[in-house]
Amino acid sequence: MPNKSSTITPFGGQSETAPLRIVLMKHVRDAFESEAAIDRQWCELNFLERPDWGRAIDEYDRLVELLRSLGVHVQFVAPGADTGMDSMYVHDSSIVCDMGAILCNMGKAARNREPAAMETAYRALGVPVIGRIEHPGTVEGGDVAWLDAHTLAVAEGYRTNAEGIRQLRSLLGNAIDDLIVVPSPHFRGPGDVFHLMSILSPVDRDLAVVYSPLMVVRFREYLLARGIQLVEVPEEEYDSMGCNVLTVAPRRCVVLDGNPVTRQRLQAAGVEVHAYDGKEISWKGSGGITCLTRPLHRAPVA
Repeated sequence: MPNKSSTITPFGGQSETAPLRIVLMKHVRDAFESEAAIDRQWCELNFLERPDWGRAIDEYDRLVELLRSLGVHVQFVAPGADTGMDSMYVHDSSIVCDMGAILCNMGKAARNREPAAMETAYRALGVPVIGRIEHPGTVEGGDVAWLDAHTLAVAEGYRTNAEGIRQLRSLLGNAIDDLIVVPSPHFRGPGDVFHLMSILSPVDRDLAVVYSPLMVVRFREYLLARGIQLVEVPEEEYDSMGCNVLTVAPRRCVVLDGNPVTRQRLQAAGVEVHAYDGKEISWKGSGGITCLTRPLHRAPVA
């Protein structure tokens, strides 16, 4: 708990695209812990390959420097006992709104200690925790996306269930006007990493990167009716996380390197694109730049 003289860290900004001022991250060094911990966990957690410890640290440090160069202040979550390798993907275990933070209840059981670690981080920063999703409800942050300051889209699927969505709506109260429930496809089944933000990344109030083949028609038509232009990720760039985009300001974003078609399409739409190398920290764990970051404070757009 912060003492009375502690400075409260700014928080809020119900947006995926407003200028990103502060982000929470958990360093891969603290998430992976050791070579021995990697050996114990990587298969069980469904990593595609065993990450290389040294290369992962180098990739992560370079990513942090890139974000700082783009004007983003990076705060780090402290190491937490038994939170596991997946805990570097800090986006999933909480949601931030203008009232404070909501702690998630993870659909992936191996990650159920992560929300408590995020609570400790929020308390230390002076950010109020306004509630948590309780069993039998489940919500993961990757299934949640702000379409505007008062409209939230939430996917219902293997990681986020109807009871979790009901609790989330109740906790948000008057902070939102509309909560749009988006049905998730079965796709590769409950063991796969699939979130709403696997197929949707807003880049501006009227622009989003999408993977339409896995998007239900009703939701895709809803986005178009809102006047949102869709930048389509080609099939060959879906698994390499072409749709996983972090917007640091309207039409200014960070992407995982290696998706040239998506990058070209973004640039053609007037987007400034910055890429990072993430073979060890993103590709092997199936978690892109949005997964690695929990936006804490976004400034209002004039």
